[in-house]
Amino acid sequence: MHIRPAGGTIGVMTATADRNAVPRIALNSGRTIPQLGYGTFKVAPADAAAAVGAALESGYRHIDTAQMYGNEAEVGTGIAASGIGRSDLFLTSKLNNGNHRPDDARRSFEESLAKLGTDYLDLFLIHWPLPTRYDGDFVSTWKVLEEFAADGRARSIGVSNFQVPHLQRLLDDADTIPAVNQVEVHPWFGNEEVRAFCREQGIAVEAWSPLAQGAVMDEPVVKELAESLGRTAAQVVLRWHLQRGDIVFPKSMSPARMRENFALFDFELDGDAMARLSTLDRGADGRVGPDPDTFDLV
Repeated sequence: MHIRPAGGTIGVMTATADRNAVPRIALNSGRTIPQLGYGTFKVAPADAAAAVGAALESGYRHIDTAQMYGNEAEVGTGIAASGIGRSDLFLTSKLNNGNHRPDDARRSFEESLAKLGTDYLDLFLIHWPLPTRYDGDFVSTWKVLEEFAADGRARSIGVSNFQVPHLQRLLDDADTIPAVNQVEVHPWFGNEEVRAFCREQGIAVEAWSPLAQGAVMDEPVVKELAESLGRTAAQVVLRWHLQRGDIVFPKSMSPARMRENFALFDFELDGDAMARLSTLDRGADGRVGPDPDTFDLV
């Protein structure tokens, strides 16, 4: 069982001397997670094995998938074909929205393990809180994830798209603080209230859609910084995320772009650049994804 951390901060462990080595974030579960990973959202099953293989060849060792993505089996195929040992990988999946009832959660978790070809996940998340469904009872779903953590089949457990009130319910009614909250974050939508609450509670933040589905790269300030640094627009925005302490896993189908997105550890943004990117925040109007308070797709 995971325990509540003594402090309210997230530890960042130092990278090795290799300039492309990925720092690891210390989780409240006692585990660590690579701060940069490869995301498989909207990677078609037919392409997933090759894409994961290319990402692993590029140096990624953190792979993020989900039951909802429909590509777990192919992600597992790509991992198996890589020849990389399981202990050298960090593998995440997420509970689909139709599987929140306890027995469905147990069944689908076993299916995820089988599809991915592993007997444990490094991280398993509730994908959406779905406060308007299941009588709003995501706490009973969370308690099933606590079972997976207790028996070792999930080394860490967490949530995705949870707002502050959702997180507070877990703090009040469950035994385990989520290790991770995976939420929409990018320069248009800093999601600062959720990030601040997570920081106070020792919950690591993962930023999905870190490039706002690519749209933020057209911002003049992003282009200007990229040109001045001799970097791509994506590298500038991803570096902004890393320096803020969040975990990111950009998706690309291009091996060349995968390598570019991995090359983030031999430069830094100064304070002025960080501030200029942060001023792009539009609040809730900057969202490119659904609002977790109303999203109820099953």
